[in-house]
Amino acid sequence: MRDDDGRYIVIERDHSGGVGSFLLGALVGAGVALLFAPGRGEETQAELRERAKKLRESAEERVREAQKTLEGRISAARDDLHGRVDKVKDAVDAGRDAAREYRGELEEKLERSKAAYRTGVAAAKEEFAAIEAESSDVEAGSED
Repeated sequence: MRDDDGRYIVIERDHSGGVGSFLLGALVGAGVALLFAPGRGEETQAELRERAKKLRESAEERVREAQKTLEGRISAARDDLHGRVDKVKDAVDAGRDAAREYRGELEEKLERSKAAYRTGVAAAKEEFAAIEAESSDVEAGSED
């Protein structure tokens, strides 16, 4: 891949298998050691057993370390997730509380508006009735 300056960009992937590569190397090394062993068969076998034992112990230690590291990362991720879930729950609860509060305020305002409307309608009816009463009185007076 090239960038605008004509330089090459190399992308490397980390394929560090760790234990698998280590074991493969150890087996190849053991095979080469058998081929080029300067000692007698019994000495070579004893040495190979010792090396295999050390190799196994080393591999087991690496596996234990990898498990501890993985457990630590999983625990940290779990704690982070729980913290985020708690924050979301708190935000949802706060939103619900605010919605309830605003709903109560809106209901109060609506009731005041309805009361004002009813008062206005009643006042208009009274005024209309008063105007009708005056016009009836005027009509009654003009007929006499």
